[in-house]
Amino acid sequence: MTGPGGGWLARLKAGLAKSSGRIASGLAGLGGRRVDAALLAEIEDLLIAADLGPGPAARLTAGLARATFNGPVSADDLREALAREIAAILAPVARPLAIDPAHRPHIVLVVGVNGSGKTTTIGKLARHLRGEGRSVMLAAGDTFRAAAVEQLQIWGERTGCPVVSGKPGADAAGLAYEALEKARAAGTDVLLIDTAGRLHNKAGLMDELLKVQRVLRKLDPGAPHDCLLVLDATTGQNALAQVQTFKEMVAVTGLIVTKLDGTARGGVLVALADRFGLPVHAIGVGEGADDMRPFAAADFARGLLDLA
Repeated sequence: MTGPGGGWLARLKAGLAKSSGRIASGLAGLGGRRVDAALLAEIEDLLIAADLGPGPAARLTAGLARATFNGPVSADDLREALAREIAAILAPVARPLAIDPAHRPHIVLVVGVNGSGKTTTIGKLARHLRGEGRSVMLAAGDTFRAAAVEQLQIWGERTGCPVVSGKPGADAAGLAYEALEKARAAGTDVLLIDTAGRLHNKAGLMDELLKVQRVLRKLDPGAPHDCLLVLDATTGQNALAQVQTFKEMVAVTGLIVTKLDGTARGGVLVALADRFGLPVHAIGVGEGADDMRPFAAADFARGLLDLA
């Protein structure tokens, strides 16, 4: 998650190829026409089909209607104009995760459904924070999945971060409390806490997350300082329902969107920004340790429209 560079921008564009291909191929057939109500309606339908959602699609086409085009417009001109409008929607939410040095540790609760890439994301976050010179501790709070605990321990070894874990099925709140005690005693900068993601048992998950928060606040009334929701982009519009569900359970402070390389539904990120306005701290376009970086609105918008 180091700063954007040529290698990352190339990977981002390649990762968004499925999404950009859907939009760019649709726009290719619309070039050479004047921007009128009929063309705007076709573009709006195309954007909705690309998972940007009805609201953002209407906003974007309204922006095109206000733009000045001299005569018939090319597909490239349409892509450039749409990229500017998309970047304008995304810019307010493109905010890196800010670690507050006043908190030792700064406590980050990481939530999301199983399969969203939550544990891998924690490992990549740990790597990024270690690269910034911060000390990090990991808490394996997804005690119902032995694979999640093992995966986090592997990331702990890779990044040089201690991992607090318990027996399978152990009380997640008790483990989080123990991890916070250890992180405080060690003077650790950041504590990253993994959590279970059993949405099929929403009531049980809500009870568990609330208990984790309640127990952490016995030691730190402000805990957690951040609650990050990890979303799998391949779920498309279902990501909106996941945000709504988790927002009802915990105070989600920011989003990380993963697996953008595996889907043609990358446009859902625009829908998320438009509907919720939550900070998007980072995006992922692959499994590699360097395949998650801070979210940059203009880079993403141009990648989504297959522009250099």
